[in-house]
Amino acid sequence: MIRWIAAILGYTFFRFPGAILGFLLGSLLDNLTSKKGGSFQQVFQQQRETVSPADFELNLLSLASLVIKADGTVNQSELDYVRKYFVQAYGTERANATFRVFNEVIKKRQVSAQNISNLLRSRTRYESRLQILHFLFSIANADGHVTEPEVQEINRISGYLGVQYRDFESIKAMFFKNPDSAYKILEIERTATDSEVKAAYRAMAKKYHPDKLQHMDEAYQKGAEEKFRKVREAYEQLQKERGF
Repeated sequence: MIRWIAAILGYTFFRFPGAILGFLLGSLLDNLTSKKGGSFQQVFQQQRETVSPADFELNLLSLASLVIKADGTVNQSELDYVRKYFVQAYGTERANATFRVFNEVIKKRQVSAQNISNLLRSRTRYESRLQILHFLFSIANADGHVTEPEVQEINRISGYLGVQYRDFESIKAMFFKNPDSAYKILEIERTATDSEVKAAYRAMAKKYHPDKLQHMDEAYQKGAEEKFRKVREAYEQLQKERGF
């Protein structure tokens, strides 16, 4: 299935020559996915202390591919969302180079969610990993519906990324509207007092404030703004319901 996704991506997007970049990124993904490439600890020791932009882009695309194929179908709207997101974040040429490398490498290797997530967990800030989670849910929701297999796949990746379960449920609730969504977004129970609701809002607004992602590209900052807006909307909904 992953090869099918890669073939579609390759046919649709890959027109930019990236031989040198391909060699570098291919080497990274070979290390992350090869069963014969040594232990992950060995790979970890060989990499730099931070994830380079090129490495991050390829790893993010790899995780995206797992979500796209999670429900057994390759939805064009989800592919288009990823394409648009990468172009917005990195520009057309750079995005095409990453897609091209992914297409070539994935033909020979299976993506390891655990290895890639472990690497990102070791080299990225927690707030950045929260944004990765939001990005993956946005992909799943690109066709207007997040399926249970997609939720399960994102939950699995979330665990590998070291995201706390309450944070996973908070971001998940941003894509599922039900009577408890506002409470889940704010990470509180329905039995919370008004004072606790206010305190939760302040804490969540601080956690998801866009300023925490100033070190990332514009597309990720916009994603942070969307999370921040969802937190505010959840609080305003509870204000209206409770009358305070």
